[in-house]
Amino acid sequence: MMKIGNIEFKKQPLFLAPMEDVTDIGFRKLCKRYGADMMYTEFVSAEAIIRNIKSTLDKMQIDDDERPVGIQIYGRDVESMVEAAKMVETVEPDVIDINFGCPVKKVAGKGAGAGMLKNIPLMLDITRAVVDAVRVPVTAKTRLGWDLDNLIITDLAEQLQDCGIRALTIHGRTRSQMYTGDADWSLIGEVKRNPRIHIPIIGNGDITTPEQAKQAFERYGVDAVMIGRATFGCPWIFKEMRDYLNSTSGGGLEPAAPLTVDDKIDILEEQLRINVERIDEYRGILHTRRHLASSPIFKNIPNFRQTRIAMLQANTMEELTGILEECRLVLREHSR
Repeated sequence: MMKIGNIEFKKQPLFLAPMEDVTDIGFRKLCKRYGADMMYTEFVSAEAIIRNIKSTLDKMQIDDDERPVGIQIYGRDVESMVEAAKMVETVEPDVIDINFGCPVKKVAGKGAGAGMLKNIPLMLDITRAVVDAVRVPVTAKTRLGWDLDNLIITDLAEQLQDCGIRALTIHGRTRSQMYTGDADWSLIGEVKRNPRIHIPIIGNGDITTPEQAKQAFERYGVDAVMIGRATFGCPWIFKEMRDYLNSTSGGGLEPAAPLTVDDKIDILEEQLRINVERIDEYRGILHTRRHLASSPIFKNIPNFRQTRIAMLQANTMEELTGILEECRLVLREHSR
């Protein structure tokens, strides 16, 4: 059984990836309801935590209903990361995760996130210092290396483990690849097969279907699979993956009843309500409409482009709910 510190997970656990402007508390709670085994907040800046920036502190709010949940932090120097980690610990997350994987220029270009892949000594100093500064389990997330000429993850995994992290998530791309090309799971599997690695290895990258999740466990031997962009507008993806894993595990479990189109529209409308009630109508809609516009359930709607534009331009809950109800009718008709 996989464990991170004292947290125990069932067989073949599925994790929700930390994603900026995506994994807010409302979305996390829906993912938890539909089968995600571990939640992560949006990543938060160590500097912003120390400066008590309200928008950053708001991202650190967690609910007992979504546990276990990790708060992911990023920064570029030891002192600020240690101070931020101590402040994060007061919120009582189950895990503090260090982001060494974000490839975007505003983060990696300043030496944080995946930028640390160009300064491994500093990465290790930060990791050791954060581990020593807090009591909560510390984990890390990173990439294969800075670029294809520097695929350092097999050695780096051992070095991070030696710093005291309790689990490592590996995204199967380099920083230079950003999110292009295909994730390379072979190196993730190589890390997992290393006899010197004894911490859980969590695989991440391009897992969009139940079949791919099963392959990740069986071919590469990872302890958990982290799902990222495939969750947009699709919190029920965890149920679909869990049902498939259970029904194909050889344990005699019958496949669970799949969710209907009506069920899925109801979930999206609930997500909208949660965010509007949690924040306000304007910002709640902003938090939700990118999920709606990305949801895979709408791919069968003819000429969906115009409807998608309308979703992204909607300014009131009534307007957005009306669009969803129109989509419901079209999809009902399509499924007959």
